[in-house]
Amino acid sequence: MSNPMAPMARPTIGTARRRSAAIESGSLVRWQAMFDGQELPVVCEPNVAGVRLPEWAREHRKEIGRRLLDHGAILFRGFSVANAEEFNRCIDGVSAGALEYKFRASPRTQIQQDLNVYTSTDYPAEESIFPHNEHSYSPVFPLHLFLYCDLPAQTGGETPIGSTRALARRIRPEVREAFARKGIMYVRNYGDGFGLPWQTVFQTSDRATVEAYCNSIGIAAEWKSGDRLRTRQIGAALMRHPTTGEALWFNHGTFFHELTLPPTVRTQLRSEYAPEDLPQNTFYGDGSSIEPDYVEHLQSCYREVMVGFPWQKGDVLMLDNMLALHGRGPFTGPRRVMVAMAQACRGVDLALKETA
Repeated sequence: MSNPMAPMARPTIGTARRRSAAIESGSLVRWQAMFDGQELPVVCEPNVAGVRLPEWAREHRKEIGRRLLDHGAILFRGFSVANAEEFNRCIDGVSAGALEYKFRASPRTQIQQDLNVYTSTDYPAEESIFPHNEHSYSPVFPLHLFLYCDLPAQTGGETPIGSTRALARRIRPEVREAFARKGIMYVRNYGDGFGLPWQTVFQTSDRATVEAYCNSIGIAAEWKSGDRLRTRQIGAALMRHPTTGEALWFNHGTFFHELTLPPTVRTQLRSEYAPEDLPQNTFYGDGSSIEPDYVEHLQSCYREVMVGFPWQKGDVLMLDNMLALHGRGPFTGPRRVMVAMAQACRGVDLALKETA
């Protein structure tokens, strides 16, 4: 049976035409857009053999940062990144280092004890993962997201990506206004026999540690009978990018909403649980229900901006997590894609709230 925590609906991947002409070339690498008419991704490939991505990235950190802000996503291809350790060195080259995966929402496995590198979401191969920004439900989220392909799937298994700038242009004004004015309440339940247990989400078995962490970042924790936990927090629908200053649609309001669950899973869960008792659900910040047609409109907007490409072994994909969405397509055969996060941001510092 499908994991009921997975808000899965297969994304519609855009059919953008592949671009062949390079934007510009340097002595060691070349840059080119992957698709005509699409902001992302821009592809960086070596011009000569033997270019090591960790070392090159460290020396060209400013250029990488500039291009990431322009495009939202960079695909480093052809650098023959060999393993998790080298992937981690790539992250060190362009950031202050990978972050620990805290306040978890999806099952992942740490690759090795001394690295903050994890498997991508461990959901069944036949399921898709709806487009989202990583940790946009959390009061603390990563600005940068990195993915590394150690083993591509036999078929499928793409990580479709999409521009949040393009997403914002598609959202109807009345939908944007309602969410921007009211905010979003995230409700999560742990230990009810589905989804992740709170011990996994918070990486501890100590209640006091959970409470201290929640208090530190503005999450309300409520202990229920049988060692079960419910958390609530209110977040903004719009965030301001810390570098560009852009107002961006950045939230988990659609991803966590019950209507984004597979219909059969939602029907099963709603036959047993009230909306506030589901593994995860979203409401307006005042606790009122979000209009179903607003959720369906947003689902369509997310799907419309996604583009996909087949993974190649050794690929490293760097996303500006506020400028780029990502998801996952179903696949066959073994697949090993790793993920890491960097540069923690606090939502309270970037939140935007509009008034009527």
